[in-house]
Amino acid sequence: MKNLTALLCGLLFGVGLIISGMSNPSKVLGFLDVFGRWDPSLALVMGGAVSVAAIGFALARRRQPKPATARRGIDRRLLSGAAIFGIGWGIAGICPGPALVLVGMNMGEGWIFALSMVAGMLLFNLLDKPRAG
Repeated sequence: MKNLTALLCGLLFGVGLIISGMSNPSKVLGFLDVFGRWDPSLALVMGGAVSVAAIGFALARRRQPKPATARRGIDRRLLSGAAIFGIGWGIAGICPGPALVLVGMNMGEGWIFALSMVAGMLLFNLLDKPRAG
């Protein structure tokens, strides 16, 4: 039952990305180009996503026991990861969720992004091992 729920949630998320235009790299790049030909249409999508996430975070804060993955504070690793994510999103107009939608649609740019994302994760794990050990 858990797997079916996860599948349905993933399908709903993917359909939402397609309908909202978040899986269209040129639309995303137009939204990110605030000093050029800015396309504000994704602002509503982002506002809706932030609203839903805020509710989820508020519920998670009240949960007992606390989630094991909960971290406090902002550190160099968080800031550098966020910067790398933002730069990649700004260059490609694709982030991980829409990349998987594009892979599902068999779009070349989605495959390139997803394979690069996996390579980056593997590289991180390789470079992080000395630190963890």
